[in-house]
Amino acid sequence: MIFRKGSALQTQRKGIPSEVTGAIQRVLVVDDSRAQLKMVETMVRRWGYEVLTAESGQAALDICRQLPPDLVLSDWMMPGMTGLEFCRHFRELQNEGYGYFILLTSKSEKGDIAEGLDAGADDFLTKPVNAPELRARITAGERIVSMERQLSEKNRQVSEAFEELREIHTAIDNDLRQARTIQQSLVPERMTEILTSRVSLLLRPCGHVGGDLVGMFKPGFGRLGLYNIDVSGHGITSAMVTARVAGYLSSSFPEQNIALERRFDRFYAMREPAETARMLNQRLSADPGVEEYLTLAYVAADLSSGRMRMVQAGHSPALLLHPDGSHRFIGDGGLPIGLVDEVSYDQHDFTMNSGDLLLLYSDGFTEAVMKNGEMLGEDGLVRIFRDSVRCGDGPDILEDMYWRFTSQMENADKLGDDVSAALLEFDVLKNSRGPN
Repeated sequence: MIFRKGSALQTQRKGIPSEVTGAIQRVLVVDDSRAQLKMVETMVRRWGYEVLTAESGQAALDICRQLPPDLVLSDWMMPGMTGLEFCRHFRELQNEGYGYFILLTSKSEKGDIAEGLDAGADDFLTKPVNAPELRARITAGERIVSMERQLSEKNRQVSEAFEELREIHTAIDNDLRQARTIQQSLVPERMTEILTSRVSLLLRPCGHVGGDLVGMFKPGFGRLGLYNIDVSGHGITSAMVTARVAGYLSSSFPEQNIALERRFDRFYAMREPAETARMLNQRLSADPGVEEYLTLAYVAADLSSGRMRMVQAGHSPALLLHPDGSHRFIGDGGLPIGLVDEVSYDQHDFTMNSGDLLLLYSDGFTEAVMKNGEMLGEDGLVRIFRDSVRCGDGPDILEDMYWRFTSQMENADKLGDDVSAALLEFDVLKNSRGPN
């Protein structure tokens, strides 16, 4: 290994013009001919580059491991390790930046050039070396190295940005998973039995969290409040609205439940559903900055008599299925909650008989696109509801409905909307009559 003036191990160059600030600053010249080595070194140094020299491929490889060059000018035909072999080893080194490699050769056959390119050479220069041509080749190499380094820098920045986004995504994903757990806790009871009736709930958000909510509360003997809510939109904002509404219809804190009113300082009685909807609309309309609205189907049930009072505020109509398989839909629309400031709601009173089933459901069911390209619709809902009732009872009915529903969807792997349902099986537990 030979280090000429301006040692290869020096990190600061001396006597180098300040204008040389491009991508190529350090050049390694390799040639077993000392005369040729000196001539090329002198030319390159005159142009302002730091020059390292070596008289063999092995010596050049040792230099590259210590001080990776920006550009290599290597003779092809050398004893021991040829320039071609050196080029292959050079490409195998794990250097941060790209090194431009020019082979100096008297070879001109196309096969030789192809072999050099295959070994990793970027360019060729025939001997004897012509100074203007060598300068032009170095300048061309500088453009390539500059572009490569710019690309590498951009890739580094993209990788850093991607890693940062991945960390942010992981943090958001963890937060959403926790939010999903919290939202699921808003429905603590998925099934309960009251007197001889049974209530089951289903909630399947299309993402981590959703805008659907189902729930129930039991204010007294044989009394039941059952609701299904669908907040406009999806995701975190809708989920926050459902959490707020869940507090307004709390099953754990009756004093906070707007569907209940204190009587004689002794017990809580159920308000008329139409009045409950009106009060809920007042609460949501008064919230500043909240643009979301919701649809609601709410039933105040007397399970000792079968008397039902229902309000429908823009929600899908309730589905009443009789033991003989006949059915009817209850409800004719109404304005959603929180859409306008002052609104009154109609109330639907009806009676359930032994064995009747009442289903409250979100439009995530009926508006889902099936494999035939059409929405499930109300007829399709009735069909899968009947089929599921034949296969089980209680929560199994809703789970079977969901399975049948998703298996018929156009894209079964991803819900397009939140799906929720509340099921009341009236007077079906003949052998378990008693207090709730």
